[in-house]
Amino acid sequence: MENAKTVGFMGGKFLPFHQGHIYALLAASNKVDELYVVLTSSENRDREICERDGIKYIPAHLRLSWLGESFHDLENIKIIHIEDEAWDKDYDWEEGAKKIKETIGKPIDFVFSSESSYNEVFKKNYPESQHIIIDEGRETVNISATELRKNLYEHWDKLPASVRGYFTKKVAIVGTESCGKSTLTKKLAKFYNTNFVPEVGREYCEKYMNLINDKVFNEIAMEHFLRQTKEAPQSNKLLLVDSDAVVTQYYFDMYYKQHSVLLEEIVKLQNYDLMLYLEPDIKWVDDGIRFAGKEEERIRNNEKLKQMYKERGMEFVSINGTYEERFNKSRSLIDNLFVKGGVK
Repeated sequence: MENAKTVGFMGGKFLPFHQGHIYALLAASNKVDELYVVLTSSENRDREICERDGIKYIPAHLRLSWLGESFHDLENIKIIHIEDEAWDKDYDWEEGAKKIKETIGKPIDFVFSSESSYNEVFKKNYPESQHIIIDEGRETVNISATELRKNLYEHWDKLPASVRGYFTKKVAIVGTESCGKSTLTKKLAKFYNTNFVPEVGREYCEKYMNLINDKVFNEIAMEHFLRQTKEAPQSNKLLLVDSDAVVTQYYFDMYYKQHSVLLEEIVKLQNYDLMLYLEPDIKWVDDGIRFAGKEEERIRNNEKLKQMYKERGMEFVSINGTYEERFNKSRSLIDNLFVKGGVK
C-alpha cells in the first residue's frame, strides 16, 4: 500500500501578492506532497484595507490570477478561493477552518504561516495538523503586505512583474498632429528610465505611405491597447503612452468621416492615471504625413479633439509652452502621481 500523500495549506489575503509570499509558499511546498494555497477574501473588508493604506482596490479574481501565473508550472501547488463576506469586521476562525477543510476535502497534515502568534488559533481549529512557521523574522524577503501597501513604490523590487503591471502608473500624452507628442513621450521615458508605447497609428501611416484604408483603424487601436498591457509589467513604475483610442477615432473621422463602435469600447477600457493634452502652440512640422498645418485648421482641430474628450467625460491637463516648459510641467505632474494624496 502506498504511503498517503502529505497535505498542507497556507492562507492569506495576498493584498498585494509579493516576493515574500512566493518564498514562503515555495518553502512550504518543499515540505509536503500537496500544498493548498488558500486565498480568503471579503470585498468590503479588502476595499477598506486598500483605501486605508492608499492603494487601489485589488479584486480577488486578480489576486488569484497572480497566484496562478506564479505557480502554474509547479504540480504540487493547488490554489483555492474562499469568500468570507460574513466576517467583514471580525474573522471567524472556527467557521473559516470548516470552510477550508470542506474545500480541501482531505486530512490536513500541516498548516503553514509566518507568525508564531497563530499557534493557539491553529491548535484549536486544526488539532490534527502541525503548525510550521516559515521565516517568521522575514530574513529572506524582508517585507510584509502591510508595509508594501503603505510604501508600495519604495518597495517596487518586492513585487512580481504581474503585480507591478497593475500598479504601474500610466500616463497618456495626447493632442492633434505636430504638437510634440512623440518627442515628449520619448524624453520622459528616458528621464524616468522606463518604457513607452509609441503612436501605433503613425507606424501604420509610415508602413502604408499614408495610404491607410478604413479597415485598419480598429486594428490600430487594438494593437495600441495590447502593447500597453504587455509593457506595463516590465516598466519602471511608470508607462508613457503616445496617443490613445480617442485620437484614433479623431483621425478616423478626419480621414473617412466615419465612427467606430469598437473604438469607443476600447476608449472605455482605457485607464490612465494622468492624461497630458499638448496644445498646438509650437511650430508645425511637415513630415510628409501631416496635412493640417494652417493655423485656422490647427485651432479648429484642436478644439474638436478637446471636445471629444469632454463628451466622454475624460479629464486631461493642458500642456503648452516651449519644449523645455512642456517637459518640466509634465515632469512635475508625473512626480505628483507618486506622492501620497497626489493625482490618482
